[in-house]
Amino acid sequence: MKTCHQFDTVRVEYEREIGFMLAHSKRHEGRPAAKSSAKQAASTKQRMARALNSHVGRCPECG
Repeated sequence: MKTCHQFDTVRVEYEREIGFMLAHSKRHEGRPAAKSSAKQAASTKQRMARALNSHVGRCPECG
């Protein structure tokens, strides 16, 4: 599937944010902050999927 520049930009931003959350979770393993950060990362992955799916549906270059 060929995607546009905006799709790639959105994906990279989400993946960077998810990476930060997972790194925080590993640094604070065993603490409540780690569990919270891991849950936020999972929720952000779902938001990324929705955002990218919605983008593909609207973008003439991607669709």
